[in-house]
Amino acid sequence: MNLKTLPGKPFPLGSSWDGNGVNFTLYSENATAVELCLFDAEDETKEIMKFSITEQTDLTWHIYVEGLAAGQLYGFRVSGPFEPENGHRFNSNKLLLDPYAKAISGIINWDDSLFAYNVGDPDEDLSFSETDSAPYIPKSVVIDPNFDWEDDQLPNTPYYNTVIYEAHVKGFTKLHPDIPEEIRGTYAAIGHQVTIDYLKGLGITAIELMPIHHFVADRHLQEKGLTNYWGYNTLGFFAPDVRYCSGGKQGQQVIEFKNMVKALHKAGIEVILDVVYNHTAEGNEMGPTLSFKGIDNSSYYRLTEDKRFYMDYTGTGNTLNAYLPNVLRLLMDSLRYWILEMHVDGFRFDLAATLARELHEVNRLSAFFDIIHQDPTISQVKLIAEPWDIGEGGYQVGKFPIGWAEWNGKFRDCIRDYWSGSENTLPEFADRITGSADLYKDYRKPTASINFITAHDGFTLHDLVSYNEKHNDANGEDNQDGESSNRSWNCGAEGPTDNQDIIALRLKQKRNFLTTLFLSQGVPMLLAGDELGRTQKGNNNSYCQDNEISWVDWQAADHDLRNFTSSLIRLRAEHAVFARKNWFKGQPVKANGIEDIAWFLPEGTMMEDHNWNEGAAKSVATFLNGKGLNTINDNGEKVVDDSFYMIFNAHDEEIQYQLPGDEYGGEWRIVIDTAIAAPVSTTLIFAPGTKVPVGGRSVVLLQNFKNQ
Repeated sequence: MNLKTLPGKPFPLGSSWDGNGVNFTLYSENATAVELCLFDAEDETKEIMKFSITEQTDLTWHIYVEGLAAGQLYGFRVSGPFEPENGHRFNSNKLLLDPYAKAISGIINWDDSLFAYNVGDPDEDLSFSETDSAPYIPKSVVIDPNFDWEDDQLPNTPYYNTVIYEAHVKGFTKLHPDIPEEIRGTYAAIGHQVTIDYLKGLGITAIELMPIHHFVADRHLQEKGLTNYWGYNTLGFFAPDVRYCSGGKQGQQVIEFKNMVKALHKAGIEVILDVVYNHTAEGNEMGPTLSFKGIDNSSYYRLTEDKRFYMDYTGTGNTLNAYLPNVLRLLMDSLRYWILEMHVDGFRFDLAATLARELHEVNRLSAFFDIIHQDPTISQVKLIAEPWDIGEGGYQVGKFPIGWAEWNGKFRDCIRDYWSGSENTLPEFADRITGSADLYKDYRKPTASINFITAHDGFTLHDLVSYNEKHNDANGEDNQDGESSNRSWNCGAEGPTDNQDIIALRLKQKRNFLTTLFLSQGVPMLLAGDELGRTQKGNNNSYCQDNEISWVDWQAADHDLRNFTSSLIRLRAEHAVFARKNWFKGQPVKANGIEDIAWFLPEGTMMEDHNWNEGAAKSVATFLNGKGLNTINDNGEKVVDDSFYMIFNAHDEEIQYQLPGDEYGGEWRIVIDTAIAAPVSTTLIFAPGTKVPVGGRSVVLLQNFKNQ
């Protein structure tokens, strides 16, 4: 290779190919020397060249290598003090991945050399390893950033019209019989027309992908024959994981990801990434040295008063120090890269409360959120928080800043409790289905609430109605892992059963959960496969199961449930009354003098305060006034809709519900009855004041089609 080195520039960080060569930059505050190492593309264990980086500007080390091309494999070796007791863990025997690498060539090949200390040494992490880790660690890849986006347009779907589908790239497509076998489980499969047609047919507007940032499969899992399937163990915040690429590992993963996004956007489907900025895959003091730990440990991680050890708000061994400017820059650069270069539409932040911690307490006005709020790029995409971590005071549902939506864990818990028959749930149930005003009304809209019944972490919908207990034996932890309190109900038998009454009840409960989800104010999120009856056989923590336990079984799909789900989503899309932009006021509407929302007892009379607090009360009806939406459309026209009457009955027995007087509606027809598996006949008309039978544990939705 005919190469020439020049001083290069300190910005941008990472590797940047300009057609003639590559500029490399690396931030390290405490390093004493940095080396750039180049590797053979055919045999990436072979180091072919090494350059000492002597130029340093504002703690950034930089060099330009003329003659290098896209596809070049590289890594860094960083020298400095090895003083774990002072927070420094430099060891130049360890090849390090570039924190700004846009692609990573493969996965970790676990070996003791990947640790900066001698594994098994009595001094543990205070010992110093002299073995070379280069043969066992994947390499950073110089990419060609050029791509034909073909005038790609972001869908920019408003939150109130958004329906989110949480999916795993591999698990969603691995077993799909209509997708070419060679691309199943990849970005190409998500962007395939079969997948797009399915999502469009279901009514999905945004697919939320579980972590695709390059991650590490833990050593202890691999030794047990398992793996990190979920991917919440990030190593590369700019690199799409190579495991989900069908076309190659030297930059092809970037192209394949972009093609996926472009195809989804053409269909009007947004792409939201589940991102893990709270910790890295390097673990605690006994973890490997793969990147940040060897580049400048104390400049990236939160350390305890004894700097040998790490603060752990995440349960993974370490916590990134988002309080430091260089870490904040890394996170913001990563977010902007995925928006500007990869065209994603939003992010769901794993354990987002960790990012709000300034020192130890969670601070809603931390620097992380201040920077995002003023950033003209990041602030304009969908920002969704998982509003908790495992640290003290980490449960922050309802406390994130303006501009943020949140996974509403209280919605999940309340709706589960209600349909399992718990008492004293009615007041909170009313709060949750109307947008959780008690959590968000101070300075946000109903769309701040991301409503969900199930997510990747926990039971699937089928298992929620089929198991009282978790069954995680396959995880190899004696069933000790995973949440023990699931608010689930097996309907009378644990797991599979031939009892037709139990099977029918489970199906009805699924319809109840789905109906409640899609008719509630806020933004609904559906777990991939729930609409198909997907089961994990009672495993509520399938993080390590890259197999049929986690994959969607398309051959066993419940198509009736899928059709029921799509009809709910379509109903929501057609009627703005279920997707309000603004809060209910509970006051008469000028158009008809009727409240925008009203609550009723089975006798057809309005609920009074004492009715809400009767512990045995498990049923309620609510009137939604289609003339009380209090909003205008993009053309400045007032938005009006039909009025609806929703009846929820969590009692075991049927209840006769008397409809209110004709001031609330002239004639009503049932459009949903979850007690009925088949489509509801819409020919039966109910007059004001007549009684509607509402089966035990069921929902009935009536539509007024003669304007009141």
